[in-house]
Amino acid sequence: MSRWHAQLDICYSLENARTVARFSHKGPLRVLQSLYPEGDAVCHNVLVHPPGGLVGGDTLDIQIEVASNAHGLVTTPGATRFYRSEHGLATQNVRAKIADHARLEWLPLETLAYNACHGLNHTVFDLAPTAEMMAWDLTALGLPHAHQPFEQGQLQQHMEVRGLWLERGRLQAQDQRLLNSAVGLAGHRCLGTFIFASGSALTSDRRNAALEAARELVAQSPPELLAGVTAPNDQMLVLRTLSAVTEPAQNLLRSVWTVWRHHLWQMSAQAPRIWAM
Repeated sequence: MSRWHAQLDICYSLENARTVARFSHKGPLRVLQSLYPEGDAVCHNVLVHPPGGLVGGDTLDIQIEVASNAHGLVTTPGATRFYRSEHGLATQNVRAKIADHARLEWLPLETLAYNACHGLNHTVFDLAPTAEMMAWDLTALGLPHAHQPFEQGQLQQHMEVRGLWLERGRLQAQDQRLLNSAVGLAGHRCLGTFIFASGSALTSDRRNAALEAARELVAQSPPELLAGVTAPNDQMLVLRTLSAVTEPAQNLLRSVWTVWRHHLWQMSAQAPRIWAM
């Protein structure tokens, strides 16, 4: 059985007041044309994996560097899919380094853990003292709309902002205490995390304004969506969600992204065009 090992390197730099992306790749992993829906300062890129998903033995390695004063936004045209694995671990590794006065937005669409998958979704961000970033992860276990529950397999997750935040989890299909107890996922099969992180401490006014705006949106969420937002340290904000399916969580994440851009960066939110397709 053939196994894919693909690598993509993206480097953002500010050149003549325009953020420019340069990239190289090996294997079936690409970046589409750079787009500028909100002007030259922010470069939008769509990451494409033509095979459409990962099976046992596949590896995707994504390296991102954002040079000083540049601003990159990366998203995907569809879900990241961890399919049924019969030949070992399927891995997606993301490493991002953000330089001083630079910004990165890592905003992929949802991750789908198919029944009997064996996957690892590993993401690490490294921030310079004056760098800032936003990143989210929205993971769904199984395909409830297709009547394909998550009954076998596992998905490992690792999300890290070096020196600030380290979260690891192993979502095992047979771990009923985790999946169904009140102190676990409480029967939900979609979990989301959205973080804002700064290389140095946020001012209290800036932090509190962003928290209040996000909490107003959480209060307006539909009752089937559980969500909360906190500041676990003086350099980060974290939004958490639990839901049965992805749609309500995705709507909340995008709404909070809009208000955090406004309160933290004084920017409007120009959604990537691919999200509307």
